[in-house]
Amino acid sequence: MDREGPPLESLTRRLAETPEDFLAEPKCGKAGRIIVPAVVGDLLDLLGSDGGRENLGRFAGKDAADQRRLSVTLLFCWLLADASFRGTNPSSEIVLTLLDATAAELAGQAAPAKLLRDPDRREEMVRLALARLGYRPAGETAAQAQDRLSSISSSERARVVQAARAAEERARAVREALARKAAEESADKWTRE
Repeated sequence: MDREGPPLESLTRRLAETPEDFLAEPKCGKAGRIIVPAVVGDLLDLLGSDGGRENLGRFAGKDAADQRRLSVTLLFCWLLADASFRGTNPSSEIVLTLLDATAAELAGQAAPAKLLRDPDRREEMVRLALARLGYRPAGETAAQAQDRLSSISSSERARVVQAARAAEERARAVREALARKAAEESADKWTRE
């Protein structure tokens, strides 16, 4: 997040106004109509990104299980096609990781339609994209951008919930062990008397 990027509001509005073509069903096996590898290849050309064409096969949907991830990939493609990113020459590895791994992470947290309808999820998508490309929203410091991304991140929230559940499970196990020990001590006291 070293460089200042475009304003957050313009990118979240762009996501909210995603055209129907990017909302159409990605081609997975015989179903769907949007060929995602072609869209990703066009995006790489638009950005002036170096190489990466040999890695487009990961965006060829094999079955229905890939559909949600590829739908999020299409949303990221629409976002990154914004004029503010054109010709920025990002590393193709960074862009492909955003379009693949980050899209899969988001797809696991929320349905693509919710990512567009929910203002917090749209903001999360924009902030994730900016952060992965090394940008922060215009008018924010790196610390402010990182703090806001952490506060709205659905994966961070899931991690915190999982940690809280694990802590509660450990506390329950300790309480049960203490109760057993107290019961044993009480039983020992009764047998001595």
